[in-house]
Order: sequence, then C-alpha cells, then structure tokens
Amino acid sequence: MKNTISTNPENAKYEKELANMSPFEIKNTLINLAEKNARHSTSTLLNAGRGNPNWLLSYPRKAYFTLGEFAMSEADRVAFDESIGIVASPTQDGMAARFLDFLAQRNDETGAKVLKHFYTHMTGDLGADPDDLVFEMVDGILGDHYPTPPRILKNVETITREYLRQAMGGGDDDSVYDLFATEGSTAGMCYAFDTLKQNFLMEPGDKIALFTPCFTPYLEIPKLAEFGLEVVTVSANAVEKDGYHDWQYSKEEIDKLRDPSVKAVCITNPSNPPSVCFSKEVLDMLVDVVKNDNPQLMIITDDVYGTFIEGFRSLMYVLPYNTLCLYSFSKYFGATGWRVAAMALRRDKNVFDDRLAALPADKKAALSKRYESLTLDPDNLKFIDRLVADSRLVGLNHTAGLSTPQQVQMALFAAFAYLHRDELQPKLINMIHTRLDDLWSTTGFRLLPDPNRAGYYSEIDLMVWAKKIYGEDFAIYLDSHYQPLDFVIRMADETAIVLLNGDGFDGPKWSVRASLANLDSAAYRKIGTEIRKILDQYHDEFVNATKAES
Repeated sequence: MKNTISTNPENAKYEKELANMSPFEIKNTLINLAEKNARHSTSTLLNAGRGNPNWLLSYPRKAYFTLGEFAMSEADRVAFDESIGIVASPTQDGMAARFLDFLAQRNDETGAKVLKHFYTHMTGDLGADPDDLVFEMVDGILGDHYPTPPRILKNVETITREYLRQAMGGGDDDSVYDLFATEGSTAGMCYAFDTLKQNFLMEPGDKIALFTPCFTPYLEIPKLAEFGLEVVTVSANAVEKDGYHDWQYSKEEIDKLRDPSVKAVCITNPSNPPSVCFSKEVLDMLVDVVKNDNPQLMIITDDVYGTFIEGFRSLMYVLPYNTLCLYSFSKYFGATGWRVAAMALRRDKNVFDDRLAALPADKKAALSKRYESLTLDPDNLKFIDRLVADSRLVGLNHTAGLSTPQQVQMALFAAFAYLHRDELQPKLINMIHTRLDDLWSTTGFRLLPDPNRAGYYSEIDLMVWAKKIYGEDFAIYLDSHYQPLDFVIRMADETAIVLLNGDGFDGPKWSVRASLANLDSAAYRKIGTEIRKILDQYHDEFVNATKAES
C-alpha cells in the first residue's frame, strides 16, 4: 500500500495521522525510515516488527520433496506423450508396495526416514489403509484433482486431528473434532465471521467480545460495515503485581461475558502481543461464566502460539461445546508462506449447530434456500460444512478447499511434530525464551518469571518503566508532550530498528511490540540497549525542559 502521509518523523500532526492506521501498515513507514538510517550510517536494519520466524523445520519438508519424487515416478508410469511430458494421473493399485520399495532404496536419506515413520504410524497406529493413504498423498502432492472432500482430505484430517489433540492439551480426550483446512488461520477467521453473519448467528447490532490486546485485524473485522457488530472489550491492560503487567484478565473484565446478549467472543490465546496464555484462574472464570450465565456463548479462539507453552490447554478442550478453534502451522514450523491451518469444531454436539437448530422458522427457510443445492437436507447441514460452502459463495462448494499440495505438507508437519513432540517443543521454547531474556537483559527493566508466557512476542509498556526508573513527573511529561507513536518512529529513524506500536493492538498506550522470532540473540541485545537509550533521551529532554522553566 502506498503511504500518502508526510514522512517527517518529528511532526506531531504526522504522528497523529499515522496512528489511525493498522500497525502492520505503519510498519512499512517505519521500515522506510530504518532503511534510510541504515543507508546513511553504520547501523544494520533490525526488523522486529513482524512475527515471521527465522527458522523452519527441515525434516518434514525433506519428506515432502522426497514424496514428490515418488509421486512423479508414479505419474511417469503411463505417458500420453513422452516428448513433452504429458503423463497420466497415477492409479492406486499396488501403490503402497511401490512406495515402500522406493523408500528402501533411499533408506539413508532423511526425507525417506521421515516418510517411513509417517507411513508406519498412519497404517499401524492409526489404521489407515496402505494403498489409500499413499494414493491420497501422491494424488495430493501432484495436485491433479480437486480437494475431495473439500473440507479436508481423509487421512490429512486423521493425523492433523491427532496432532491438535496433543498440541492443544487434549490429553486422553477422545472427542472427535471435524476439521476444515484453510489458507492460514486468518482466512479461517474471515470464514467464521462470514458464516456467522450468513446464518443469522451474528447480526448487525449484536454484541461480540474481544479479548485485548490482540492481533489487530481481529479488532478491525467486527467493525466493518458488513458486520456492524457492537464490540465489548475484555482488557488485560491493567497494571498488576506492584506496578507490573501480568497480562491476565480480572474478574471484572471476565464478568462482561456474563451478559447473554454477548453472543460471541474472539480470543487470541496465547495473546498477541503480550504472548501470555490464560492462567488457570482465568480458565476457571470462563468455565463459570458459561456454566452459570452464558451457556450459548460462541467462542472463536486462535491458538497459533499455544505450542510455545509446555502443557498448554486450549479452550477447545476446556469448553469444547462452545469453542471453534483455529490453529495455524505458520509460526511453530516456520511456514508462513505455506498458508496452512485448520479449524476444529467438536463433531457430536456444539453450540454453533445448536444455535442453528434454534433459529426461527423464517430464518431456517431462508437458509434452506441458500444451501439447497448442496444437500437434500439443508436444515441439518453442519456449521463447519456451511463454513466450507460459504468460503466459495455456496455455488462453488465443489471447488472449495485448501489446495491438496498444501494439505500434504500440513499432514507431514502434523505427523512430525506429534511423533517428535518430546524433542522438538523444548528446543523451540528454549530458543524463543533465550531471545526474550537477551532483549530484556540490556533494557535495565525487570522481566518477571511467568509460566504462562509463550515469549513469541514481548510487549513492553514504556510508561511502566518511565514511572519506575524516573518517577511520576517524568511519566506525566512524556505523555503530555509526545505522541506514543513517537517512540517507534525514533527507534526506526535513529537506530534502524523496527518495532510496532502496542496501542495498535489495543494494548497500553505507550507500549511497543517486539517479535522474538526473526532475529538472533545479539540483535535482541542491541534492541534492548536502544530501547533504554531512547527512553533516557526522553528523560534528558524532560530534565532540560524542567531547568528551562525554573
């Protein structure tokens, strides 16, 4: 998007105008300033603004490309025109045996080992038919058929469901969840809002609660004219624990959900930017709200960062009747470019299907007309299948679904993370937490221990530290003389470092967000140093202004 705002970094009017934009759009302006600084100094551009990880998991990708080799060997078995490479779609018969022979010839290759482990687990532990499994993977990676079923491929759903049960804290819970594979969890969130609207479950003027701070687009979507929802903010911004943030939700905030007119709640858990998951106390309060006051509450939770917390429990297992869970593979697997995610909704009984069943006759009739081209019994079409249909304006339901090559990679991601969970998760958690400690170590600020902290991002409330280090008078001066956005602009313009403004996520006014995913430890130590240096710079200006007045 072209920036039409003046780029004078010292202009207060410019900062006010810029503050009206999403922090993800402001980021482009900050990068331009940081690049300008880097070109005219010895500084190196350090972009801690966007949470794109600088790692990726290589083993499931090696398995993917090895599978691709086998898939092409299957396609090459029958040629229509060898001179130009026109070959036939592979056939299923005997494919599993050929696959095992192919892997045996490559038994020293990492990709082949991962594929063999995947195959053994799927056919042995999960009972998949060998030829059916291998054909689905081969046909899927070649991408020569529409996704069938369009919601998610059969074996992909089986392994992804198993992974989500483990990753989202399901333990031994044997509840069956229907999954919808989507182009990232953000696409899933768009689908969810649209289907809620199309099915009269959320109508203009209805109340939706948003847990904040949160991912900025989730703040913006409910306010769009096509939804027209009344937003109830449930905030974790209050300062607790001797003037520090714990980023949890007080009883007073959670009690806002007790109003039955609050039909739905949108949650990012762990949060973004604070990167903290719900404490047991908050989970207990939510259970109490649903049990005693708002049993029909529809919960939509994006739990992409949950895998960065050992023992994480998603609301899909705490309040399974009420919860639609979105999980993206983008961050944990270093796969933002793959755009793979899954939406999960309990199959046997859930609030979304029950709310559909309770609609008045006139609305049921309208919906029956909407979905009549899909089934002879449109009244009983499940909410999750309506999500799929609505994602293609119903009429194109037969072409819906995440591309099959993407689904195959998702299955390999899920299987690898499930089978190697005890090795993989501690390493990724340790890497993130080391970077977090490095960032805070040079600020002179205090990072309180917190077992609920994922640490994928860090939200630093500068006003907390302005008060603790320099006192209340300085904090008042800072707030009255500068726009909060001035801090991230100075960081970019003077140090070539890009951070995002926390208030753009409905966080504290003077907070900043740093991603711990995309730089190395030395870079985070530098960022911490520069954060403190800029805060000290403001204090020097305060001292000089105070002297001038006296």
